Amino acid sequence: MNVAYKDLREWLAHVEETGELRRAKGIGLEEDVGRIAELSASIDQGPALLMHEFSGYQKGHGLLLNPFGTTRMIAFTFGFPPETDRLNLLRHFNNRIEKIDLLPPRFVDSGPILENVATGDEVDLSKFPVPKWHKDDGGPYIGTGCLVITRDPDSGCVNAAPYRSQLHDKKTVGFYSLPGHHGRAHRDKYFDRGEPCPVAMIFGSDPLLFTGGMAELPYGVCEFDWVGGWRGEPVEVIKGQVTGLPIPAAAEIAIEGFSYPGKTRYEGPFGEFTGYYASGAHDEPFVEVEAVYHRNDPILLGIPPMKPPYDADKGRQYLQSAILMQQLTKQGIRGITSAWCFGLGGCRLLVVVGIDQQSFGHSRQVGHAAYTSTVANMGGKVVIVVDDDIDVTDLNDVMWAVLTRSDPATSIDIVPRAATWALDPRLSPEDRTARRFFNSRAIIDATKPYEWRDQFPKPVRTDIAYRRETERLFGHLFRLDSRPGK
Repeated sequence: MNVAYKDLREWLAHVEETGELRRAKGIGLEEDVGRIAELSASIDQGPALLMHEFSGYQKGHGLLLNPFGTTRMIAFTFGFPPETDRLNLLRHFNNRIEKIDLLPPRFVDSGPILENVATGDEVDLSKFPVPKWHKDDGGPYIGTGCLVITRDPDSGCVNAAPYRSQLHDKKTVGFYSLPGHHGRAHRDKYFDRGEPCPVAMIFGSDPLLFTGGMAELPYGVCEFDWVGGWRGEPVEVIKGQVTGLPIPAAAEIAIEGFSYPGKTRYEGPFGEFTGYYASGAHDEPFVEVEAVYHRNDPILLGIPPMKPPYDADKGRQYLQSAILMQQLTKQGIRGITSAWCFGLGGCRLLVVVGIDQQSFGHSRQVGHAAYTSTVANMGGKVVIVVDDDIDVTDLNDVMWAVLTRSDPATSIDIVPRAATWALDPRLSPEDRTARRFFNSRAIIDATKPYEWRDQFPKPVRTDIAYRRETERLFGHLFRLDSRPGK
């Protein structure tokens, strides 16, 4: 494995060289960027898009969309061979995640992020081209492909995670974080003591660093440590001049300041990862920005949530699936062969686990274990367990197993009063108002019944390995040439 880039600029240079980057100028910031982002989310195997020259903004400022648009880009981002299919890429993730040793960040005195520094009255976030991502959003959101950096006031552990960040004005950024998130726990500790919460945010980084922020890591494990371990070298950070928080030295744009207890602004609504405006608009804490840092010609990373699967899920589903596989195997459950967290469900609403059945009840044990994992627990909806002849990454294959190997009366366990959140569009208005954040889970056993599995009708198809070999040898016969006139 080799992560062959140091920052977003080097990553961009590579994907442009391989023909997977498109550039565009003069795109309308108010309406067109948002609908282009929605289009990019719906395209399978589409290029990254770097936009420049927005009317009314400095010429060099850029905005990047769809950094996980192709399997090849995802493989390069995480340091894997570029020519690989989805199942083999998942195997690379499963193998790699077992070998990560946390590597703390390295503090440095300088870096590209310090090329431009503004403090006090010079702070002006309005100079960055920030779109209104969805037509009914409450305003522009500068933080979508972002990392919000906080520190636990007791343990000192640092968290870096992507929380939506509304640009209220040139010195104020929203700080929206749901209960259960580690950054929210840090903020609550400060607020409970009547103290301001120090916050740093970065609004542009390489895709690996951003994905590290989306990983379901245990409380107290810093995302910078995890990314350093994945790369095999520490993330270089500077010490924030205002808060002392670590800020990646090669980030594109960064801010730091404080969020104060009792001080809120009306935030939202915002189209979220479920594909709905479910969380509404409320008074929420915000950050009073005291310092802004950015590189020359800074690039804002735009990964706005859309109807899933959206840009982030295209890459995240591999990482989340590997984490789920790791968590299940560490419980000592035998016979687990694969796991997949579908981007269609935001990498948590629908998860599938493949098994080689070992005993009576094995499939139900796996299903309930998957439901309780950190990946699928909060806000999840459906867990499906299938036999190991099913391609867990193929929704058609999974649903074929559900329709032919399960029986609705005996194959589905329902778990009531499971934990969900305000983003769940299925919450009733009454439960939402009362803040009763519960839902139910369906655990579907779509395996052949263990007691007569050897007598189950033989499927009319070959095994996964043989099908993959067929695709390699003869798939070109069914790929249409997309060139005009062909």
